[in-house]
Amino acid sequence: MVNVVRAALVQATWTGDTESMIAKHEEHAREAARQGAKVIGFQEVFNAPYFCQVQENEHYRWAEQVPDGPTVRRMRDLARETGMVIVVPVFEIEQSGFHYNTAAVIDADGGYLGKYRKHHIPQVKGFWEKFYFRPGNAGWPVFDTAVGRVGVYICYDRHFPEGWRQLGLNGAQLVYNPSATSRGLSAHLWQLEQPAAAVANEYFVAAINRVGQEEYGDNDFYGTSYFVDPRGQFVGEPASDKAEELVVRDLDFGLIDEVREQWAFYRDRRPDAYEGLVTP
Repeated sequence: MVNVVRAALVQATWTGDTESMIAKHEEHAREAARQGAKVIGFQEVFNAPYFCQVQENEHYRWAEQVPDGPTVRRMRDLARETGMVIVVPVFEIEQSGFHYNTAAVIDADGGYLGKYRKHHIPQVKGFWEKFYFRPGNAGWPVFDTAVGRVGVYICYDRHFPEGWRQLGLNGAQLVYNPSATSRGLSAHLWQLEQPAAAVANEYFVAAINRVGQEEYGDNDFYGTSYFVDPRGQFVGEPASDKAEELVVRDLDFGLIDEVREQWAFYRDRRPDAYEGLVTP
């Protein structure tokens, strides 16, 4: 049976305020829906600048509750309007002093399915995330959506293979990886790590990066967002490294079973031999 999912992602430039940033993403989502997309994902903390270039208390103002905050409520309305599954990365406040780098997953009917909280939190020049975020504590959920089983892994997480594997073991067919990574820091890894994760775990990956420079630092976000299939091959060309772009691609989920039967990586795993991987 043919199981082709038309999927979308957005790499965007910062507009200068939350309202116009959300409105711009709403228009991209509507355009994706006009092109037949059934699922879309946005970049890391999509409704704000990448404020982690600095360490200032004023930036806690970007945080909101998930799912009861204004952005997720608005995205639920957008999902109902467009009939698309939406992956919504935001700065979450759970309660005073408890903040997370989070992505909400919304089904095509507007139903809130749950959240993923970023596990691995960097603290290096230009990426001072430990100042703002606690490490994620909500596991590795994979969500049953209208298009299939969708997982999320956020930015710096991508350097750690364990989470990619857990998402695969939990049944992911498509994993969105919303990011904010800058030119010169790890650009040579961008088109290496996610394709390698797609191959090792035999699912599709949507790699999303911001694009352009923003007001709180000199990070040059280089875009080049893309979809990659379970063979590690790009689905179409990556996006521009300088300009905002909506990317829409057809993903043949039938390839997942084909690759898993051919390469059989899950069959040949040796969890009985991996105890040392979790020894501090």
